[in-house]
Amino acid sequence: MSSVINEREADVAEEDEQMSDLERLKQRQDMLDQRLDNIDSMVTAVAERVMSQPLSLNMTCPHCGRDIEIAMMGGHKPKR
Repeated sequence: MSSVINEREADVAEEDEQMSDLERLKQRQDMLDQRLDNIDSMVTAVAERVMSQPLSLNMTCPHCGRDIEIAMMGGHKPKR
């Protein structure tokens, strides 16, 4: 009889541990989802700003040492 009770307690403890693992997994998933939403908001804000004005990048080629200028124009006209 005692062994049946110990097995039942072990089963209950294992179920509790599995539930807490699932709760932790859900919490981590929610945190990741929130972080991805924040990143999406930042990228969207930067893209909107770039699209509203011309952007020019100046770089030096690491192989030949020449200066390279890359100009990007957005689809929106700059506001005055």
